[in-house]
Amino acid sequence: MATYNKRGYKQKAEKVEKQVEEVVEAEDLESTTAEVFNALDETASKTEEFVAKNQKYIFIIIGVVAVVVLGSLAFKSFVTQPKEQKAADNMYDAQKYFNQAVTGVEKDSLYNLALNGNGDKLGMLGVINEFGGTSAGNLANYYAGTSYLRLKQYKKAIEYLGDFSGDDEVLSALAKGNIGDAFVQLNQKQDALGYYEEAAKMRTNSFTTPLFLNKAGALALELGDASKALTYFKRIKEEFPTSTEAANVDVFIGKAQVLANK
Repeated sequence: MATYNKRGYKQKAEKVEKQVEEVVEAEDLESTTAEVFNALDETASKTEEFVAKNQKYIFIIIGVVAVVVLGSLAFKSFVTQPKEQKAADNMYDAQKYFNQAVTGVEKDSLYNLALNGNGDKLGMLGVINEFGGTSAGNLANYYAGTSYLRLKQYKKAIEYLGDFSGDDEVLSALAKGNIGDAFVQLNQKQDALGYYEEAAKMRTNSFTTPLFLNKAGALALELGDASKALTYFKRIKEEFPTSTEAANVDVFIGKAQVLANK
């Protein structure tokens, strides 16, 4: 009678079974791959049909986008830049009059020339009206507001300074502080204090920060808020010891301490 090794038979059977499973898996993979490619082919066909059907509209959209981009570049090259240059040219004399007024003797007449122009070139007000959307037009708001402040027309000063916007290290803080000065003159001291505080926070430098901390501290003392004033004066002493305001800050610290302890 023939005999067989049961263990060897079992291993052979397992090997055959494994091969069958691999064949099945391969067939499944092939089937899945085919389905994927069929789906991709179907999607591609639908996309081609969509493009073919809507080709006219697609080209119109692309054309519109191109026109917008090219138009924006052309506007900047042929409209915005020349307008900026023209605004700056008109502002040159006005700025010169402003600078002369700051250091000169006939201040009122020079500030008025800065505001209204000399008949040949526009003043700050003309630049604002004709070139309001330019950088020069924005800067003209600062000069116009400061000119009105010096001419003691405080409401106009607040109006124009409020229209100025910028990230300049000094001018942005000075604009806020000048609004505070105008409110002081209008006897709206609480409003003024808010603008001084804002001006001191806007930029940290050795010029505007101690300047407006000092103004805020002095006004806070006047309004009876000695603890707030003490905070501002101590900041000047600790953070800006070489500033002009630091020269007399110990006197104000002493006064604030006395009032705060009452």
